[in-house]
Amino acid sequence: MKLHHHLFALALLGSAGAVQAQDAPAAPAPQAAAAGTQESDELVVDVVGGISAPLGIAIPVMPTAAPVDTAAGRTDELGRQLAQIVTTDLKNSGLFNPVAPGQLKAVAFGEVTAPAFDYWGGAQTSALVQGFVRGNGDGTLTVGCYLYDVSSRAELARQGFVVPPSDWRRAGHKCADMVYAKLTGEGPYFDSRMIYVSETGPKGKRIKRLAIMDQDGANHRFLTNGQSIVLTPRFAPNQQSIVYMSYLNDRPAIYVYDIGSGKQRLLVNNPNLTFAPRVSPDGKWVLFSMAVAGNTDVYRVSTGGGSPRRLTDSPGIDTGGSYSPDGSRIVFESDRSGGQQLYVMNADGTNQQRISFGGGRYATPVWSPRGDLIAFTRISGNFRIGIMSPSGGNEKLLTDDWQDEGPSWSPNGRVLTFYRQGQGGAGKADLWSVDLTGVNERRVPTPLDGSDPGWGPLRP
Repeated sequence: MKLHHHLFALALLGSAGAVQAQDAPAAPAPQAAAAGTQESDELVVDVVGGISAPLGIAIPVMPTAAPVDTAAGRTDELGRQLAQIVTTDLKNSGLFNPVAPGQLKAVAFGEVTAPAFDYWGGAQTSALVQGFVRGNGDGTLTVGCYLYDVSSRAELARQGFVVPPSDWRRAGHKCADMVYAKLTGEGPYFDSRMIYVSETGPKGKRIKRLAIMDQDGANHRFLTNGQSIVLTPRFAPNQQSIVYMSYLNDRPAIYVYDIGSGKQRLLVNNPNLTFAPRVSPDGKWVLFSMAVAGNTDVYRVSTGGGSPRRLTDSPGIDTGGSYSPDGSRIVFESDRSGGQQLYVMNADGTNQQRISFGGGRYATPVWSPRGDLIAFTRISGNFRIGIMSPSGGNEKLLTDDWQDEGPSWSPNGRVLTFYRQGQGGAGKADLWSVDLTGVNERRVPTPLDGSDPGWGPLRP
């Protein structure tokens, strides 16, 4: 279900509903900065240097005028949980330093649009996020979110959301996205989902199931039962289906899973091994690898199936293809030079050029949604996550652990998720994320072990 959101041009709280008119504080028109403040003086977060000095920000509990029971819980308790979601999202970005909940004062409903700037200035915060929760007569919830610059006493942004009870957490992620985008100048990414392979059992006999969850680990559910091994799941751009490799019926092949119905179908109907699928940005094609007569090449096929078209034709193994965001080029890995290296080519397979020349081997390339970078796994002693420009320059390694591999980009192209394999016979794997600075590295919570993450686009 789509989340309905809009910028409020009129008073955000001044509508009829569960809140009576005399209880609704008047909301000023949004403004970018206080009168007389130059654009260069606006509150911003340095996305390069901000990691070492994250911005102080306060996110108090979101009040409700009249606590009511809803299908998602009481509105006063939802206000506490929504503030926590915003706090966690912003803190996990590494660019913000939220005030601890125990140090936050309670905010009255009428104070949402009239902040106590003197108090918050004394609390050593630069930014303030306030909001409210209201239960509506039709069972939906209204969540308001306001961002303020404390020093200039200015409202920077506001957004409101009307959501069904099942989507209440999304309102918190959308609020965090608004704050993040306004203060960093970068695109949002919190209201998104991940798919991955959930793993259990000993290393030599792992049970692997498809799983889906919000980017913060909430709303987790399994999509397959583990009776067959699954690998490398990736979202289609419309987020209604997933492509992945499965050993269903002991035949390794690519399948398409429909999230709504739970049904899956075989994509390429032939006896050859097919693997490493990825959907094109326009959703029309699936890029994949196929082994024929001892040689592996990159192919593409319509998302509806049909006859594949071969894009590479060199001795050895060509695999791991990923489209540029405009769909005009493809990055892939090949051992045609004697070891795994990265290559780019046009979408029709022409103009194949090598772009990696560092020590060791390169694998699992994936193009950034912004088009400016390619992420990869570099294998030289250990496995590390790295990035480079599409021409092969400016290579930078972001992690340095025993075995980090399989990167996947956040929707805004600033953060990468990957999986980390532990040493020893246990074979434990976990999901992690790291941003482009290589500094903000953290574990992504999953109920069981996890591998092969695929980060989806922003949700509609």
